[in-house]
Amino acid sequence: MAHKDVLNWLAAHAPDISVIVPGVSTATVAEAAAALGVEPGRIAKTLAMRVNGDALLLVTRGDARLDNPKSRAALGGKPRMLDADETLALTGHAVGGVCPFGLLTPLPVWLDVSLRAYPTVFPAAGSRETAVEIAPDRLAALVSRGWVDACKLPETLPGSV
Repeated sequence: MAHKDVLNWLAAHAPDISVIVPGVSTATVAEAAAALGVEPGRIAKTLAMRVNGDALLLVTRGDARLDNPKSRAALGGKPRMLDADETLALTGHAVGGVCPFGLLTPLPVWLDVSLRAYPTVFPAAGSRETAVEIAPDRLAALVSRGWVDACKLPETLPGSV
């Protein structure tokens, strides 16, 4: 049902955006990057979390990781990831297909500034086998409360060369 909710949401809010169905899993960043033929950073992963008891979504580039001090400062408290059941219950999307479109529950959506490194990014489209291609600023205009700096990029991760 989640994918259909995304299709309906896109038809109402962004009918020019087409859903990509590559015919293989896009459930992980690595799978999505391989299926779509793009680098992992261009995959827009949607993280479902709670901060100070409130649920929210953070969309970040696929190869970024939450930075504890930055995310606390950006989001106003320590983020705690939702488990798969709570993610599904709140978003209507199963883990691997979570996206900021067609949400079951209205949730605040924040975009990490790391997405701005690319002209277009690829968030999921409500299933583990679909995606859309969208410019980060368009994504922000459609779903976001704003931009935050909450993540570390691969070159800033410990052990990076």
